[in-house]
Amino acid sequence: MTEQGCILNNFYPDEWATSVLQKHWPVTLPPTDRSLTLSPQFFSPITGSQSVRRPSKRRRTLDRCSARIINSGLPGADLAVEYLQDKYRNNLAMSTIKDAGGTALSFLIFLDQTETNIFEVTRQDICGFVEHEQDRSLKISSVRNHLRSVYTFVNFLVKQEILSPAIMCKKIRLNLPELLPRAIPTEDMNVLLAAINTIRDRALILVLLRTGMRIGELLNVKVADIILPERKILLYVGEKNYQGRVVYYSEDAERALQEWLQIRDEQREYLFYSPSRKTISYVAAWMVMKKILERAGLSGKGYSLHSLRHTFATDMLNAGLRLEALQKLLGHQSIEITLRYAKLSNTTRKNEYFKAMTVIEQGGHHESHRVNSQLQAVFEEKKLLTAHGKKLPA
Repeated sequence: MTEQGCILNNFYPDEWATSVLQKHWPVTLPPTDRSLTLSPQFFSPITGSQSVRRPSKRRRTLDRCSARIINSGLPGADLAVEYLQDKYRNNLAMSTIKDAGGTALSFLIFLDQTETNIFEVTRQDICGFVEHEQDRSLKISSVRNHLRSVYTFVNFLVKQEILSPAIMCKKIRLNLPELLPRAIPTEDMNVLLAAINTIRDRALILVLLRTGMRIGELLNVKVADIILPERKILLYVGEKNYQGRVVYYSEDAERALQEWLQIRDEQREYLFYSPSRKTISYVAAWMVMKKILERAGLSGKGYSLHSLRHTFATDMLNAGLRLEALQKLLGHQSIEITLRYAKLSNTTRKNEYFKAMTVIEQGGHHESHRVNSQLQAVFEEKKLLTAHGKKLPA
């Protein structure tokens, strides 16, 4: 196909479009008119008609972020633009490029305000930036993300031999506060269950609540994995630890499950499915929970599908289930994680205290040399990991 001319006004009549086309495509703009010559790649392969493609969203995001940094006139702006272009070449997501550009610009502004040369950035300068972000009353998670992004920028400068590799040694780390899992109180749980209005949704919610499964595990359960006479479900591969386990369900969950099995499509392999997919997605399951919470008037309390797992763990422990058994049911590799998931009620702690004190006062066996081997192992592991600056996996 030969090159043909077309009138720019037919496509992009403004000056911005002209500049965009000049920047991204091989065009020729004669001085006498605003016509341009397009190479064969700009003709439609189907109709042969002339067409012009706009830059991709990723490219437009890169251009906007780069322009913002260059227009700031800050020292090191050209290096920040090269950094973004490197991310673009590595095919990173549009949101990643946007966030990296924003953080890089904030870091350059901080360096300019503190009169720091970007070629002489030190660990202390990064510490100062972290304190600056904290002074803005940002959440610790946001400050941590900004710090991670700054280190990515600094690492790019190290690879370009602009900064010394020593700056990447003993990186600054911010520890997020350890949040306790949120269990649903009994009164709210009763209201939530009363708000369920379909057989399938009742089965989904009750099976999660009575087994302690993760939502991802339940969505992968097949009908063949359910042993109805024994009221148990076989999980061949755990979602996080890649280990199989068995979970059990209660009588009320059994009734809900039996009602669902009677009306569901027997030809479908998975327990829960959608009309167009072999299983329902996490988003679809969350929408079920969200609508139930709205009907129950509990939308503002921060409950989620994972709250059902926390509720199961807390209820079982308060009912007297041994911690070791609960660990196996939840599929935790570490008993310390189980301790975080399960929260003893004040009543349970009170009862356990007086029960133990009665044994002590009556002269029961409580030799000092006898220790709980499992808890001792947890303490020793935690001490070793803390000494090396590591944390146990969640």
